[in-house]
Amino acid sequence: MTNGNTQPKAVLITGATDGLGKALALLLAERGYRVFAAGRSPEKLAQLDSIAREKNLALESIALDVCSDASVQSAVQAVLGKTGGIDVLVNNAGVNYTAAVEDLSMEDWRAQFETNVFGVLRVTRAVLPHMRARRSGRILMMSSLSGLVTPPTQGAYSSSKHALEGLSNALRMELYPFGIDVVLIEPGYIVTGLQKAAAELSKPYLEKGGPYAPLYAKFFTSVNDMRTKSRYTPEDCARVMLRAIETPRPKARYGVTSLAPFVKWSKRLLTDGAIDAMLRRRYRIDRENRS
Repeated sequence: MTNGNTQPKAVLITGATDGLGKALALLLAERGYRVFAAGRSPEKLAQLDSIAREKNLALESIALDVCSDASVQSAVQAVLGKTGGIDVLVNNAGVNYTAAVEDLSMEDWRAQFETNVFGVLRVTRAVLPHMRARRSGRILMMSSLSGLVTPPTQGAYSSSKHALEGLSNALRMELYPFGIDVVLIEPGYIVTGLQKAAAELSKPYLEKGGPYAPLYAKFFTSVNDMRTKSRYTPEDCARVMLRAIETPRPKARYGVTSLAPFVKWSKRLLTDGAIDAMLRRRYRIDRENRS
């Protein structure tokens, strides 16, 4: 896949060493894009480089911590120095702190937003001047169905994705005159390393007990059920993102998994009370009896 200068289109993907980002990086490289797969883990970056060599792919790993201004600037400048421009930016890096709003510490609340919101801002703001100068570009934002509906214990994660939805809506309008498209990707439940990492981040809250312990037990029973039944893979999501990258006129948002259209239309057609009732049934949330 080439740009107007017949050079391979350059793509920068954050959080590309695992899950959805890794699947997209490999798919795009196989289709002829020049892919810069960014992440923090030296071991996982080395693994990606090894795969690229074995398959003879135009995929290069690059160290990038979205929580560091210096790291973001260094990585973006390195990519621009090798390509002259970034055609596609995929803001995929993210974390998930799972706990009740009252339980989660302020430090963890800040960490949630530092990666999922401010990290996206850092990378996007670093890339935008160059896209504007070329009057061309496409930015994919990895949101979630949790950016539309908030399950219990997902207050921090869902809030960060709601913020990303609002940010993307503003950027879509502001960047339209410059020929830059902004697209939201809204996956449902897909098994990736994110869930394992979320379990580790949330372990202290889940083990301490307290008034929300029954809620945690019900939530993770539901999650385990979804994990068992989920038939969607990171590669399925990557193919949706590929369509969003290659179509001449992308939609504002792309859902992934069969749950996506149900959630979208539920938000449009149902009252908040009806949606709350469905979530309470889904997670078996009952009001305690009072004497």
